[in-house]
Amino acid sequence: DWDSANVHTAIVSFILEKGYGCEVEVTKGSTSPIMAAHYDGQLDIITEVWRDNIVKMHEEAVNAGKIVELGVNTPSSTQGFYVDKATSDKYNLKHVDDMKSAEIAKLFADPEEPGKGRMTSCISGWTCYTINLVKHKVYGLEEFYTNFDPGSSGALDAAIAGGFKKGKPVFTYYWTPTGLMGKVDLVQLKEPAYDKACWTEMMVVVEDIKANGPDVFKDTCVSAYVDMALTKSATTKFANDPANKPIIDFIKKYSVPTADVNKSLGFYMEADGDLEATAKDFLKGSKAWTKWVPSDVAKKVKAAL
Repeated sequence: DWDSANVHTAIVSFILEKGYGCEVEVTKGSTSPIMAAHYDGQLDIITEVWRDNIVKMHEEAVNAGKIVELGVNTPSSTQGFYVDKATSDKYNLKHVDDMKSAEIAKLFADPEEPGKGRMTSCISGWTCYTINLVKHKVYGLEEFYTNFDPGSSGALDAAIAGGFKKGKPVFTYYWTPTGLMGKVDLVQLKEPAYDKACWTEMMVVVEDIKANGPDVFKDTCVSAYVDMALTKSATTKFANDPANKPIIDFIKKYSVPTADVNKSLGFYMEADGDLEATAKDFLKGSKAWTKWVPSDVAKKVKAAL
């Protein structure tokens, strides 16, 4: 239920249905259950994989021959903790350590937990929620802030946009590519630089908490999220079926620059979440996609627009 994943799926589905004559069934859900269903062979294709957020179980699925990776979807993405620029400038909040103050925490007061500030986090079904939970503990933010679950990606966006609209300080987890990022002025807080070995150590703790609850937390190394390329994957069974070769060839070629994803996400927001309209807008405005498919497929897709 990441908006960017929904948009990519809508674009791919439109091309498969109109260009290839496929019947496409789209399943939506949070990261963990969606990827578990993919690894279990229930979902044939995933159009957007945040690989480094689920690195252990993803690599296990690849190594076990359950799925095959189909290349890069979006070349660059970022994740992290953000503060609105006005508050960042006024109080010189540039690093996560700058947030560790009761006086600063009061600026972001959590109405449901008096005495603490609120950092709006991922929804609990996303792995990043648990990553942020671990970071809060290790960075010492937990003393001052709640790692607040907004309940949905829409509620997360609404919390950020609402804060800006009301002129209130905003402390939040967020990421790119997104449509909202082009409409608000957020400053990413610095963290210890991404380190692969450190991240791998941290993810062992994250996966343990996901399986057994927060009480099993152990102190660990933590670092910033990596600026990662988002990828695509398919089940090995689906990819190895000769009848699906044209589809796999198309998915392998499917790749959209971050700036174009942000543009489509902006349209998606303005269109009140109309995914088909967003897919059509992308296909009408871009010529790049015609290089992903044979000319006869492109003609059918254009005719459907």
